[in-house]
Amino acid sequence: MNEQLDINEANAALEDASPADILEWGHEISGGRIIISTNFRPFEAVLLHMAVQQIPDIEVLWVDHGYNTPATYRCAEETIKKLNLNVKLYIPARTAAHRDTLLGGIPTLEDQEKHDLFTEEVKLEPFRRGMAELNPTVWLTALRRVQNPNRETMPIVAKTPDGVIKLSPVLSWTDEQMQAYIDEHDLPNETNYYDPTKVLESRECGLHLDSAKL
Repeated sequence: MNEQLDINEANAALEDASPADILEWGHEISGGRIIISTNFRPFEAVLLHMAVQQIPDIEVLWVDHGYNTPATYRCAEETIKKLNLNVKLYIPARTAAHRDTLLGGIPTLEDQEKHDLFTEEVKLEPFRRGMAELNPTVWLTALRRVQNPNRETMPIVAKTPDGVIKLSPVLSWTDEQMQAYIDEHDLPNETNYYDPTKVLESRECGLHLDSAKL
């Protein structure tokens, strides 16, 4: 069905739909091959909770780059246990200690070439590996338009270069809506999050740049 899917028509139909309805639509077109990705950044528990209400055993792709804070790891474990998440963990091919010894730590943005290689190793390669092994037709993301300028014009429905339908059910939600959902369902949330591949919140790490242009 994905080959015949009209992305523009799908976006027009879903623009004012609720996250639950968008999730239901994604599940219907997935043929059972639907996954959700997470990095356990702030508010990630919202979409994870929504997803497991409809698809309790949905596979959760987590790329752990190895540089999360202790608070993020604790929040991740609490969320996994509370929601009984079916996590599929993917990690870089070498340890952070090995990499830091050779690179001298996390490269700064001043050395763009080295930082790009770092991002490829700790996030992009493990993510591609996970997507290849899990082989979804639909990929759920918790992207939101308010997160940074690159996401302001992102569509709810997009297609990756590999033909996977990328679906963002909470794309239009504000921080206030996310926090209200967290409070209503008593979900874990960790706000002291740091992504070494982005450094600045206004930057993209590389996973979502293509979709920002669709």
